[in-house]
Amino acid sequence: MNNLRTNLLKFFLIILFLYLVILFFLFFYQRNLLYHPNENNYYGDKLTVDIKKVKISTADNIELLAWYHEKNLKDYKTILYFHGNAGSLENRIHKLNHFKNLDINFLIIAWRGFSGNEGKPSENGLYEDGESAVKWLLNKGIEEKNIILYGESLGTGIATHISQNKNFAGVILETPFTSMVDVAKTFYPYIPVSLVLKDKFENKKKMKNISSPILVMHGELDQIVPFRMGEKIYKIANNPKYSYFTKYDNHMMEYDENLIRALESFLKSLN
Repeated sequence: MNNLRTNLLKFFLIILFLYLVILFFLFFYQRNLLYHPNENNYYGDKLTVDIKKVKISTADNIELLAWYHEKNLKDYKTILYFHGNAGSLENRIHKLNHFKNLDINFLIIAWRGFSGNEGKPSENGLYEDGESAVKWLLNKGIEEKNIILYGESLGTGIATHISQNKNFAGVILETPFTSMVDVAKTFYPYIPVSLVLKDKFENKKKMKNISSPILVMHGELDQIVPFRMGEKIYKIANNPKYSYFTKYDNHMMEYDENLIRALESFLKSLN
């Protein structure tokens, strides 16, 4: 009996030790698991829309690479595009090419640590990057009321944060999550992620502070950010709000005629 108790205690201590090792690893390397600047989701696409490469300076002295397309600042609104947690600006070419046929200007920035930029990504760092991009547009004479914030996946965390208590023309959220804690719980259900996670991106807590018109886009087959989160974000969003939900899209939504039509309809509603 004593041997059994001793063996059970040893087994318990080994399990506890391994669990603590996992917590240690997740705490210190979590940003390597969250941000993937070197991952390529799309490649080989060629730009068919004219862009100008520009540099945007942040308050902490990091220069961000950005692509800027100016069609008509007087008559058209400007999309400020915040990309997701993986890849480079080149990986969004398949989306940006569609913008050439829309009555829109756009600016897409690469986060710190992405697309050759200096720095390391973090929640506060990305907020600073987004704010710096807004200031860059304002300095060009583009008014806040003529800027549309477009967040893709992780980028929805920056779009919701920056659009709080502001007068932006609109907000587009593609595959949004309720919070990074909620997403992490789906992958690590046995980890106290609310205690361990550094970058929480609490989208659901910020939606009530957004008065700009909102378009939420999400696919039911999303295996990274559960579709129910997009539904939740839409439900708690203030009016006016619009949705583009599909049955067959995964996390990387198909930029087909239906999605483009949804974007066009939303843009027209802002005029």
